[in-house]
Amino acid sequence: MRRLIPTGDAARPVAFAEAPQPVPETGEVLVKVEAFAPNRGETFLLERPRPGLLPGKDVAGLVVQAAADGSGPGVGSRVVGHPASGGWAEYAAVPTHSLAVLPDTVDHVRAAALPLAGITALRLLRTAGSLAGRRVLLTGASGGVGHYVTELAVGSGAELTAVTATPERGRRLAELGATVVHEVAAADGPFDVVLESTGGPALPVALSKARPGGTLVWFGQASRTPVTLDFFDLLTGPERVTVRHFHYAGAPYGPDLAALVRLVGQGRLHPEIGRTADWTHTADTLVDLRERRIRGKAVLTVDKAGTSAKEPEENAKEPEENL
Repeated sequence: MRRLIPTGDAARPVAFAEAPQPVPETGEVLVKVEAFAPNRGETFLLERPRPGLLPGKDVAGLVVQAAADGSGPGVGSRVVGHPASGGWAEYAAVPTHSLAVLPDTVDHVRAAALPLAGITALRLLRTAGSLAGRRVLLTGASGGVGHYVTELAVGSGAELTAVTATPERGRRLAELGATVVHEVAAADGPFDVVLESTGGPALPVALSKARPGGTLVWFGQASRTPVTLDFFDLLTGPERVTVRHFHYAGAPYGPDLAALVRLVGQGRLHPEIGRTADWTHTADTLVDLRERRIRGKAVLTVDKAGTSAKEPEENAKEPEENL
């Protein structure tokens, strides 16, 4: 089979290679991959790839070999999965505890856009607690996670302010019901909950927007810049604010994937996909994702014949941010 492997070249971060099909473990199914979605964090790993790195955590496709232990769906089932690695390939082994069966109403492109960003959004909002009637500030909002958080939070009754760099980046977020601003300082606080994903100088400003006794959940550092907090600055800001560190990871992922699939099937969650392209365009897509030229998610479709060179379909006309 063919798979994509790291090159160590920033301009062309992956290349095709021939590889044997993966041999599933007892509790894994073998999936013929129809689509996969890279994440911006994976582009950082490709800058200095560790030996043996096989990227790919978000896949959708068809089960062609059932799990030996009898768990999970049978052969022929359409699924979305979140393996630990190896998803940028024609075939991937996926643990049965980290996949969900797709109904006919959810296609493989939208499904592939769900796992990491969607699971992050679900678990982030659970960490924040009930948001009905609460004021929420979300930074770095125009990537995949931000769109899911916005739609889910607004749908649960939150009054959400989203921070994006440009009006175009915030257009869809405004349609989903967010108040959009283009720098953290412009957000009209105070907020009950601050969801902070950019780090650097933005985090202290976001923290100052919390109400006394509020909560800041720190779930990313998209700026790739460390945060500096000044004790004396905090004395002049809101008192008793709780800062919580958040990371989405922790299997099993299947129940959350099933919840996301159900919401999409019901028309209550709409994956924001800024680009869909054949996987022959993966290297270019990874660069654009790293450089924040794609809004929401990018999805690559796996050409079964291995000869397609379809041009990318751009759903966003201007450079966009992806988390």
